[in-house]
Amino acid sequence: MTWRIRSRSSQRSHPLPPYPSTTETKLLPAQRARVDTSRRYLRNPKKPPKGMALLQLHHLSLHSLPFTPKLHYSRFSTRKSLRFSFSASASTTMAKQVLVPVANGTEPMEAVITIDVLRRSGAEVTVASVEKELRVDACHGVKIVADALVGDCKDTGFDLIALPGGMPGATNFKDCAVLESVVKKQAADGRLYAAVCASPAVALGSWGLLKGLKATCYPSFMEQLSSCATAVESIVQQDGKVVTSRGPGTTMEFSVALVEQLYDKEKADEVSGPLLLRPNHGDEYKVIELNPMEWKCNNIPQILVPIADGSEEMEAVMIIDILRRAKANVVVASVGDNLEILASRKVKLVADMLLDEAAKLSYDLIVLPGGLGGAQAFANSDKLVNMLKKQAESNKPYGAICASPALVLEPHGLLKGKKATAFPAMCNKLSDQSFIDNRVVVDGNLITSRGPGTSMEFALGIVDKFFGRPKALELAKVMLFVH
Repeated sequence: MTWRIRSRSSQRSHPLPPYPSTTETKLLPAQRARVDTSRRYLRNPKKPPKGMALLQLHHLSLHSLPFTPKLHYSRFSTRKSLRFSFSASASTTMAKQVLVPVANGTEPMEAVITIDVLRRSGAEVTVASVEKELRVDACHGVKIVADALVGDCKDTGFDLIALPGGMPGATNFKDCAVLESVVKKQAADGRLYAAVCASPAVALGSWGLLKGLKATCYPSFMEQLSSCATAVESIVQQDGKVVTSRGPGTTMEFSVALVEQLYDKEKADEVSGPLLLRPNHGDEYKVIELNPMEWKCNNIPQILVPIADGSEEMEAVMIIDILRRAKANVVVASVGDNLEILASRKVKLVADMLLDEAAKLSYDLIVLPGGLGGAQAFANSDKLVNMLKKQAESNKPYGAICASPALVLEPHGLLKGKKATAFPAMCNKLSDQSFIDNRVVVDGNLITSRGPGTSMEFALGIVDKFFGRPKALELAKVMLFVH
C-alpha cells in the first residue's frame, strides 16, 4: 500500500511525514512520541517542536520505522507541493514483536543466542523475567538483566514467544501462571510459539500445548515429552505454529529457523551468513594446532573473560558457560565503571567484578570475546592490554575471537610471529593471513577463532587444551553439538 502526504506551507523540505494512522495501534510508546513530534512539525514547520532540529530528525532512524520509506524529493516553491511516497508490505515490514522469558536456572546460551539472532533479524525482542526482579541468575553463574517483568507483558500481542531451556529454569516457567496464560493465549490466537531443551516437555507439554503435534526436546526429557506429544529426534522440529529444538548445541539452528518463520527464507539466509554456522551440524569439530605446547595450570584453570559495552553476547556467554561446565574457575570482569554491561545486541549481562579488582589475580588464560564495541573498549584499556602482554611474555595462554584478534591483539603486537584467524571482515587487518580460513587456530599459547558460529568450537578447543580431548568431546555431546 502507498501513503502520500502533501504540505504547501513552507519552502523548507520536510524530512519525514507522520506515521500512517493504520499503524499506530502497533507502535511502542517511544515510537508514538516520535509520531506526535513529526505531526506537530508538519502542521507548523516554521516552529519546530522543542528539541527537534529542522531538516534533521536525528532521533529517527530506519531501524525505528515500522515500514521502509522510499523518499522522493523535489525542489518546490509555495505553489508546489512535496510528495513523500511510502511503500510498505504489511506482512514483512512491520517490526516483529518477540517475547523471550528468562528465569533463575535458565540455560544462558539458549536464551542469549535466541535473543541475539532474532534481534539481528530486526525483530523487537522483549526479554521478560518470570522472577520478582529483572535480574535472573541463569545456569553456570551467568547473570542476565531482563527488559521487563513478564507481568508487564501480559497484555501485549507478540508474533512469537520463544522459551529457552535449562533446569530449573523450565520448571520456573511451568510454575509461572502469568507466562502460562500468555503462551496459551498465543496458541489460541494461532501465533508462533517455540521452546528448546527441557522447555518443550516441562513447560509446553505440561500446559497441554503440544497435543497431537510433533516435537523434540533434550534427550533426557524425551520420555516425558512422549506423554504429551509425538516425540521426534530432529535438530529443529516445526509442526504448525510450534517450533521446538534439543539443546545448547542446536540453538543457533533453532533461532535461524524462527527467523524464517517470522519473516522468510531470504531473511534467514541474510542473518545466518555472518553467524558462520557449521555446514554439517553434529560433525566432530576440528581445531588446527601449530607449535603444540602443554597448557599448564595448578589443578583448576583460572580463566579471565573480560566483557564491555558492545561485547558480542553470544560469544561471551558461550565461552563462560562452556568453560564453567568443564569446571574451570572463570572470572568475568567488566572493562568499565559498572558491573552491568550492555552487549552488542542489547543483552544486559552482569560481571563478577570490575577489571581493576580482577587484575590483582593471576590467570592461566585470558580470553577475549568479540563484538566491535567491546573489542574497541578492550584495545583502549591500558590495564587489560598490559595484562595480555605480561601473559604473552610469560608464555602463558591467551586468546580472542571475532573482532578481538584484529582490533586488540594485532595492534598491540600480540600476534607477532603467530598464526591466527578472526571475523572474515576483519582478517585484512592481520599481518599474517595464511590461516584465516580455519574456524579455530591454536599456535602455541595463542588460540583464535572467527565469530558467533565458531564460539562453541573455540571454547571446546580451550577445554581440549586444559582438560584433554575426551573431556571436550564429552561436553560437546552433552550440549548436542556433536553426535
